Amino acid sequence: MSNTFTATFYHWRNRYLLMRHGHSQANEQGLIISSPGRGLCDFGLSPLGEEQLSTVIEQWRWPTPTKVVHSDFLRTTQTADRVAKAFGLTLEKEERLRERYFGELDGQSDRHYPDVWALDAQDAGHQQHQVEAVSHVAKRMCAVVEQLERRCEGETVLVVSHGDPLQILLTALANKPLTQHREQPALQPASITPLGS
Repeated sequence: MSNTFTATFYHWRNRYLLMRHGHSQANEQGLIISSPGRGLCDFGLSPLGEEQLSTVIEQWRWPTPTKVVHSDFLRTTQTADRVAKAFGLTLEKEERLRERYFGELDGQSDRHYPDVWALDAQDAGHQQHQVEAVSHVAKRMCAVVEQLERRCEGETVLVVSHGDPLQILLTALANKPLTQHREQPALQPASITPLGS
């Protein structure tokens, strides 16, 4: 994928708060949960994740969101719902914000992540183990922001997604090679990264 997205939207019409879901049952169990079959109805927030969200909301230090858009996986929906309720907002489900699909590694140990990331660093288009290509993740994630930029103006949008997709999005928006998506600091559960003015 060519990284021309930031040039298209050099002047942001909206402000974005990119939020990774809180600590989840998948994190707790050390599992890769990336398929809709596993992630839509199961593997929600862990007790630690619930605590993280309580703290984030209680100590909120970012601009007040006016819109909440989220991946429809259970862990992201629960995260988005907690924040939306705190600010009296409704949720907007967006399938393109889903977790990166890890193919035949789905449901297996998260010890496989570094192996996939090593392959990513060689080729952003690889699909070994039937993993979703980094280039495809970047395309769908950028398309969400592009649509929001065209549809809205002056909003502060909380975008709730997953670690890999958000890091890939940030890499694309920074106009860096997608093979470098793991070179920036990892986004922690329940963390918020502001984007735009």
